[in-house]
Order: sequence, then structure tokens, then C-alpha cells
Amino acid sequence: MSLLEEVVLDLERHSAQEGWDSAPRLYALVRSTELRRAEPDLADQLGLPPDADTLAALEQPALPDRDAVEEALASIAWPEAVEGCALVMERVVLPPEVEDDIPEDEAEAAEFAATHPGREDVRMVVGVLRDGARHSALRLRRHDTDDEVLTGPDLVPALAEALAATFEPDEPAAPAEG
Repeated sequence: MSLLEEVVLDLERHSAQEGWDSAPRLYALVRSTELRRAEPDLADQLGLPPDADTLAALEQPALPDRDAVEEALASIAWPEAVEGCALVMERVVLPPEVEDDIPEDEAEAAEFAATHPGREDVRMVVGVLRDGARHSALRLRRHDTDDEVLTGPDLVPALAEALAATFEPDEPAAPAEG
């Protein structure tokens, strides 16, 4: 199992212990060796073994409400020491056949989704690394057991893309002069 898979699954288990209806949470993923070098006291607080090479998930300040997460991600840029990031977020998913029935008004759409009998609450944990690696874990509220968590690299591709974009420079690099 890769370090990214381990940290995504750890974040999923931690979120499951906290229960449902949580606000979105963003984590910076930092190599434990780098964290120990730069912040030894913090590494000790987190209980990171001195010789371990893992990814430490450092929770970031609160994100805006659920509907603005994608906009908030567009404004994030990470320092070089951050090797990756992960997002834990819940969403309501509706069956595809009701898509045309969803009201255009935002408040009405939210009410429609909240009361629809076919709704599915899902918790998504998506992690990406600077090198392009991705991993996700999904837990459905109606199948809320550890053995029914879905995992894989491409379960939530749009969210993985949004997270990966936080590592891209805002400005394109100037062409090299030859």
C-alpha cells in the first residue's frame, strides 16, 4: 500500500469515528521526515516515530461552506514542503434519472435533494500528490461500515483534478530563451 493510500484510509477512518454531517476539511500532506526536520516539536506532538517515512496529514483552517469548496480550492497554493493534499467532504448524490427534476433555484434545489427518497449521503476522501498520484475513499451513509468503503485512484476525478490544480503555478512559465 502506498503512503498516499495509507493516509487517505487513515483520514477516512478518522472521519467515520467523528460521524456524519461534518464540514469539509482540507489537509496538507507532508513527509514525516521533512516535518521532523522543520518542526521537531510538532512531529513529537503528532507522535511521529523518529525514523518513519510516512505522510503526515496536517489539518488546515476551516473551508467555507460545502457549496464553495471548489472555489476555495482555486485560491490555494502550497509551499514546496507540502508533498500533497487531501480533502474530506460530504455530498448528497441523487439518482441520474431525477437530474431534469432538480429546481434551478439554489434553495429549492437544496430542499429537493434533502428530501428526495433516492438521495444518497456520501463521504469522499480524496488525496493527491505533487507527482500526480491520486487515491480516494468513499463511504455511503446507508452502508456505513469499514468493510464497505470503496477505494481507488479515480473515484472522484473532478475533485482530484481540483486538488491537483492547487499545485500548479498560477502563471504559465516563461518560455526558455535559446
